[in-house]
Amino acid sequence: MTFVLQCLVAFIATVAFAVLFHVPRAQYAWCGFTGAAGWACYLACMAAWPSAPMASLVATAVLTVFARAFAAYRRCPSTVFLICGIFPLVPGAGIYYTAYAFILGDMDGCAANGAQTLKIAVAIALGIVAVFALPAGAFRVFAPREK
Repeated sequence: MTFVLQCLVAFIATVAFAVLFHVPRAQYAWCGFTGAAGWACYLACMAAWPSAPMASLVATAVLTVFARAFAAYRRCPSTVFLICGIFPLVPGAGIYYTAYAFILGDMDGCAANGAQTLKIAVAIALGIVAVFALPAGAFRVFAPREK
């Protein structure tokens, strides 16, 4: 798939996830944009240096910045955008292949897939923590001005 098509699919999947988790309708497009931006960053990082954990770390940091900025701009919790936006980056296939290798008795494949999946999961957690360590005042610049 092309870069644009993958980002469009990430947008649609993120909006579908937002619908599933009863996000307010007014936030659907913002959630979708957060997920698409994270996925676009992931694809760009994978093209520059193919390391899934590093690309996940950078993409998660970028989408967490978007989530915090949109939270200030839209005046709602950042978790609305973060939980939905992280959906395209979650290593679901890695978890599946780890379990599949375990069921088949392929312990080498299980260990390899499990280690890679764990690295990605830790990278996602570190990306979120790194951005949430920034002071909230840094994102108030995105809040709409009072009239």
